[in-house]
Amino acid sequence: MLQSTLMNLAMNRPRWVFIGVILLAALAGFQIPSIQVDTDPENMLPHDNPARVFHDEVKQRFGLHDMIVVGVVNNSDKGVFNRESLSELKQLSDAIVQMDGVVGQDMMSLDRVDNIGQEAPGTIRFEWMMKSVPEDQAGIDQIRQSVERLPLLNNTLVSGDGEAAGIYIPIKQKSESYRIAGEIQSEIAQLSGNNQYYISGLPVAEDTFGVEMFIQMAISAPLAGLMIFILMWVFFRSFLLITAPMLVAMGSVIITMGLLIGQGYTVHIMSSMIPIFLMPIAVVDSVHILSEFADRYRPGDDPKKALADVLSHLFTPMLFTSITSAVGFASLAFTPIPPVQIFGLHVAFGIMLAFLLTITLVPAYIVSLSPQRMAQLQDHNIEEDDSSLLGRLLISTGRFSIARAKTLLVLFILILVGSGYGVAQIQINDNPVRWFKPDHPLRVADQVMNHHFPGTYNAFLVLDKKGDLESGLNQQLLARASEAGVDLQARLTGAAAADFTEYTNELVYLFDELSYEDSANENLWLSLIDMTEQAQINSKYFLTPEAVTYLDNLQSYLDQSDYIGKSNGLPTLLKTVYRELQGGETEFYRLPPSAAAAAQTVLSFQGSHRPDDLWHMVTPDYRSTTLWLQLSSGDNQDMSEVLALVEDYVEGNPLPQGVELNWAGLTYINVVWQDEMVNGMLNSLMGAFLMVLLMMMLLFRSVKIGLLSMLPLTVTILFIYGLIGLVGKDYDMPIAVLSALTLGLSVDFAIHFLERTRAIYRECGDWQQTVAEVYKGPSRAISRNAVVIAIGFTPLLFAPLVPYITVGFFLATIMAVSAAVTVMLLPAVMQLISNKDALFGVKPARKETHHV
Repeated sequence: MLQSTLMNLAMNRPRWVFIGVILLAALAGFQIPSIQVDTDPENMLPHDNPARVFHDEVKQRFGLHDMIVVGVVNNSDKGVFNRESLSELKQLSDAIVQMDGVVGQDMMSLDRVDNIGQEAPGTIRFEWMMKSVPEDQAGIDQIRQSVERLPLLNNTLVSGDGEAAGIYIPIKQKSESYRIAGEIQSEIAQLSGNNQYYISGLPVAEDTFGVEMFIQMAISAPLAGLMIFILMWVFFRSFLLITAPMLVAMGSVIITMGLLIGQGYTVHIMSSMIPIFLMPIAVVDSVHILSEFADRYRPGDDPKKALADVLSHLFTPMLFTSITSAVGFASLAFTPIPPVQIFGLHVAFGIMLAFLLTITLVPAYIVSLSPQRMAQLQDHNIEEDDSSLLGRLLISTGRFSIARAKTLLVLFILILVGSGYGVAQIQINDNPVRWFKPDHPLRVADQVMNHHFPGTYNAFLVLDKKGDLESGLNQQLLARASEAGVDLQARLTGAAAADFTEYTNELVYLFDELSYEDSANENLWLSLIDMTEQAQINSKYFLTPEAVTYLDNLQSYLDQSDYIGKSNGLPTLLKTVYRELQGGETEFYRLPPSAAAAAQTVLSFQGSHRPDDLWHMVTPDYRSTTLWLQLSSGDNQDMSEVLALVEDYVEGNPLPQGVELNWAGLTYINVVWQDEMVNGMLNSLMGAFLMVLLMMMLLFRSVKIGLLSMLPLTVTILFIYGLIGLVGKDYDMPIAVLSALTLGLSVDFAIHFLERTRAIYRECGDWQQTVAEVYKGPSRAISRNAVVIAIGFTPLLFAPLVPYITVGFFLATIMAVSAAVTVMLLPAVMQLISNKDALFGVKPARKETHHV
């Protein structure tokens, strides 16, 4: 019913089809200008994901911001410690701090940090490290010596070799990083010295990728479309005829992208590739129709009758190939990654839309051509194609597949074994900076900066002291008062305050008054005052010797790792300030001996020009602290090694009682969402595989043919991912999503091949004749599709963004492997099945008659 309705509409009311498609495309096209690009990896996780919620909470709790890092490099003997370099650095720093979107008070540069020294015994002095650039080299050398004495600054603001200085620029919004980086680059262009300047950092890499991705969307898809158009002309030699599938592809892409944008979704790295993924699938069915039509139609024939014959036997396999492809992509909705869910569902919609356009727009277009135009269609009959290069190659392939069936089967088994080994070697990894080619300025900056400095990638290890302080103190006070025969409950109930410090202050005041009013119990009240004051001191947990010693030992352990360039935290600050309070000698670079000494140390630090820097390390109640880890690599693999490193340490050195450890930072968030992606992709692929297998059995009404149809899919997926493992290509998001494309295209080829093979065998009843016919018709359409799509996407190989190159290469490989497995392995396996009648559901008593 559906088939006849759509065919009648297309061939008898073509104008209705054109008007409908134009209206839909126009409506969708009007939505596209409102496109919003999003490359924030945090959005790879749902807003309520625990890791993301904690990451955002930590940023707010410690006043942390995403940072752009500018490197100033000078390879001369003095490095950056010369007047010209430092003058340019200060000039650049002064310009950056004025830029909109920069958190100026937290910016770190040589001219914006304190030098710490001793004023007098027990007193320290804070002065700007470089309030102005010294006039002579002696003054400059003094700055170098001062930086080298301060662990918080050494090898962070200035590299250990003295050849590079850094400006750490916190920004209010990551989405502003590209603009800010551009303004910084403009300021750098006005400098005329001998320094080299580099801009790096995850935020600017992600935002830059968004801008370049937007440009790439406008280049790659049209270029791929043009290449496909040219290749189809090579096969069909009629610009008029091949315009139809291009209209299907364009209509599918415009309507699908318009729908996505119109719903308010942002365009992420995956959804930016919807045109790339959708175009080959949209063209595939059209090429099947054109191949069959070109083989059947001859000048003077009725095009409607030829089209009706073609669609009568292609409709069902095309419908099922579209459904199975859509199922493959729709299965991505079961991954816990929102951008991948959106991508999968919209590609699934686009595939079904492409099917609808293929069986309506293509026939409507063909029947609308005038007889004179139709006469221009070259006669691509079977005999002509048999003598062509493709025809001769396919016939030879068919003969080889049948004659060497067992050999081919052994060969494919060996390939599967090798592929299995390759799959076992796959490395799950991603790094937004690696989305750019090695010669991209951001990749170069990343390499140079991480060569000179401990690392430009950040991770934050957060420790929290848990526990109800008020209840714990009350229990101690009640017990002490009870020993003296005093009921304290009513008085404690009457005390209330916003925080523990205020609460203990109230109690001290209360007990002090009671010591005068109730002189008989004066000793009790004085002891309660001591207990309360001690509880107040102990409440500031990360000033206690137990806590800071554990932190210091953890830092020392992490600093020995090859994965962590440097760590900064509260112990570093305490040891530095305490050293200066004690005289400035190296022997005093140690932790304060008591909580009271630690409190005095941080109090001294708060006399600096940047007292709020303390709150980037510890909260004002001193019950939460963070270690800033500088990593020289943003690879997820390396961050995972850091996680394992800390886990091993904590296993051997358990956290103090009541202390919890968690992680934050963009580098860590990348690990979280990729782990979610890998598990989600595996589950969705398995679910889609089983669903497609069931559909194949229903389509063919045969368990055997259903299983056969899954062979190209199985072999292709294993081969592709085995190849990825063997060549050492990281398993990242674009690679993961290719599994859905593999599922769709591989099954597409198998359905067409097996459906036509079964139809031909039922008509002739002879296996050898069936093979000969199959390699003239269906195999030619499959091969044309494979060539058109594989070569059509070679423009992606020249894209400046690595994910596009990856997709282009593996998409072409998927097409080639899928086609090869379909036209070689399937006939070989069927050749080894002795009972062909049972395989194809043919009863010995009669044969079904079908037109070939």
